[in-house]
Amino acid sequence: MDADLLVAADTVARGRARRPVRVAIVADTHGRLDPRVAGIVKTCDMAVHGGDIGDAGILARLEPRGGRVFAVFGNNDVPAKWPEAERHLLDCLPEMLNLALPGGVLSVVHGHQTAARGRHERLRARFPDARAVVYGHSHRLIADRDASPWILNPGAAGSARTYGGASCMVLFASETLWRIKCFRFSLPSRAPPKAPARRP
Repeated sequence: MDADLLVAADTVARGRARRPVRVAIVADTHGRLDPRVAGIVKTCDMAVHGGDIGDAGILARLEPRGGRVFAVFGNNDVPAKWPEAERHLLDCLPEMLNLALPGGVLSVVHGHQTAARGRHERLRARFPDARAVVYGHSHRLIADRDASPWILNPGAAGSARTYGGASCMVLFASETLWRIKCFRFSLPSRAPPKAPARRP
């Protein structure tokens, strides 16, 4: 794990030891980022995308105040599904990341590499040194803190299969405490069809 550890905390939180580092966690945008999720990202120091991004514009629209965006590729981040002019950027996306944060390591992987049944147990076995593991793929918002490491899925931050509305998470990471806050945004309300006008 040490060989591919990215030391994110020093570059994001230097001089901010008094407050936790805020990490926006999103996944499964599939080419669309809900503007309410984008608003949450802007309040954070850095952003993490758990894959199935859709196009490079999504990463550009993630604008954390610290300016750092980290992402892994998902099973839909393939040349056939990305705009032709951006396909070369897929080579820059890793399969997994380990981010050093205050108080521990946050590991990130899309999750399609692991069968749904027993996925959390397998992720814990794969990343035993992490404090938390982020994955996407299922589009389901989950914060499994029953064992270590935590297993976190921010759900879908776009409009595809949101299971109740676009969602994301914010991780507050300090040397002594990690805390997760989940956000779920309601689906747009659909106006009832208008009754046909009656003739006088």
